[in-house]
Amino acid sequence: MYAIVEIQGQQFKVSEGQEIFVHKLDANEGSQVTFDKVLLLAKDNEFKVGKPTVAAKVQTTVLEHAKGDKVIVFKKKRRKGYRSKNGHRQHFTKIKIDSIA
Repeated sequence: MYAIVEIQGQQFKVSEGQEIFVHKLDANEGSQVTFDKVLLLAKDNEFKVGKPTVAAKVQTTVLEHAKGDKVIVFKKKRRKGYRSKNGHRQHFTKIKIDSIA
């Protein structure tokens, strides 16, 4: 059994017991978060496609907050003396899928 869920504007294919990284959520570690924007629900060979959503909920637990790998942004224009270097680390939240109902 799996579901396709929209979490903060991104779609994820999730199943029970799976751990995924999503954009940072405003929730404490160990707290329960419920997502109700389920776009598709699949069980065995039966599919329920939402128009736009299915009447189902995905219950999750927040495991930890983390940062992603550093991304370096380097810009240069040759022969002009222009160079710019910036770095960025994205904030993520690791969640565990408890149940799909």
